[in-house]
Amino acid sequence: MSTALLAAIAVILCILFRILNVNSQPQKPSIWCGDGKFLDTILKISPLIQEPYIPTRLWGFSGHVQTILHSVIGRVKCPWPIGERVFLSLQDGTTLTYDMYQPLDTNFQDDLSIAICPGIGNTSESVYIRTFVHWAQCHGYRCAVLNHVGALQSVPVTAPRIFSYGNTNDFHDMIGSLINRHPNTKIVCVGFSLGGNLVTKYMGELDRERPLQIIGGISICQGYCAIEGTKWLLNWQNFRRFYLYIMTENMKNIILKHRNVLLSEEVKNRFKLNEHEIVSAATLPELDEAYTRKVHEFNSLTELYSWSSSINYIQNINKPMIFINAKDDPIVPEPLLEPIKSITMERKNMLYLELAHGGHLGFYEGGLIYPNPVTWLDRTLVALVGSLALNYDNSMMKTAQVI
Repeated sequence: MSTALLAAIAVILCILFRILNVNSQPQKPSIWCGDGKFLDTILKISPLIQEPYIPTRLWGFSGHVQTILHSVIGRVKCPWPIGERVFLSLQDGTTLTYDMYQPLDTNFQDDLSIAICPGIGNTSESVYIRTFVHWAQCHGYRCAVLNHVGALQSVPVTAPRIFSYGNTNDFHDMIGSLINRHPNTKIVCVGFSLGGNLVTKYMGELDRERPLQIIGGISICQGYCAIEGTKWLLNWQNFRRFYLYIMTENMKNIILKHRNVLLSEEVKNRFKLNEHEIVSAATLPELDEAYTRKVHEFNSLTELYSWSSSINYIQNINKPMIFINAKDDPIVPEPLLEPIKSITMERKNMLYLELAHGGHLGFYEGGLIYPNPVTWLDRTLVALVGSLALNYDNSMMKTAQVI
C-alpha cells in the first residue's frame, strides 16, 4: 500500500472520528431549577436525570448522526401500539383526528393520561411517537396523540388549512375530547420539537381557559423563539441550512398533497395566494411568506413568528413545566437555550434539563453500534410524568391540610 493511500486513509479516519465526536465521554445532564422543593419532588421519581447519559459509543456522541438516524430510521425494534382513532369535525370544517391508547398495565389505581403533540408534520404513526406511547402504556398511562392536520396520508383535508407553528386550538380540542371520554383523568401535556412549542404556548396563553385536569407539561427539543431560530437556520454553519431545506420540502409536500383543497381557485383568491411562489419556495420563511402568513392573516412574518413563539408565553404559565434540550442539537443552537435557563431559575415549579448529547429528538443510548430499543428520552419522559403526578398529589395534600 502506497504512502499516499495510507495518508489519505488517515485523513479520512481523522475527519470521521471528528464528525462522530468519539473522544467525548458520557456526561450528567445539567439542571436549572430555582424551586428546590419542586426539584426534590422530581428527583424522587426521576433520579435518572442525575445520572450520566451514555450514548451509543461509536456514533451517539454526534448530534448530526443522532438527528439523522432519528428522522430516517427512528427507533430499533419499534412496537406498533394498538389504539383507537378518534375523528372530530370542527366548526371551521376541519377534520381533526387523534389516536387514543389505553394502558397495558392496569394495576395502577391513578387515572393519568398523556396528551402528546408530535413534531412538525408528524403523527401517531411516527416511529418515535410509537415507541414512547408503548413504553408509557407499559407503565400504566393512557396516551392521546394529536395527528397534525394534513400530515396523515389516510385522512383528507376538509377545510382550507393545515397545522401551523402557533395554532394550539387543535391540541385544545383533543384534550376536550379526551376529558369527555375520561372525565376523572389527570393530564400531563408532552410536546416534541414543534409540539413542545405548541404545548408551552398552550400552557401560557392568557386568553385560553384550560381544563383543571391538566397537572403539568413537558417540552422536548423546541427552539422557543421562531424569529431568532429562523436567523440561525438560514446559516450554513453546522449544516443548519440543509435541515431547513428538508423541513421546507416536507411542509411544501403536505401543502401540495392537499392542493385541491388548500390551493383551490376560491382559496387562492380569498387569501391572495400565488401557487408558483409556494412551489418555488426554497426556505421556510419564503414558504411562510407565500402561504402561512396569508392563510392566518398576519401582516408580516415577524408578526406570525412572534405569535407562534412559546418564549412570549412562558411567563404566564402557572402549572409545573419541564423543558429538555440537547446542546448538540443541530436544529436548535445553544444561543436559543439561554432564555429558558434564566426563566426556570426565577419561576416556581419549572425545571430545565440540558444534555451535552442527544441531537434533535435522538437520545439513543447503550451499545457500541446497535443502541438499546428504549431510548434515554423514552425512559426519562415516563419517569418525569410520574414525578409531575407526585408533585400534583403533594400539592393536593397540602391544600387539604390547610382547609
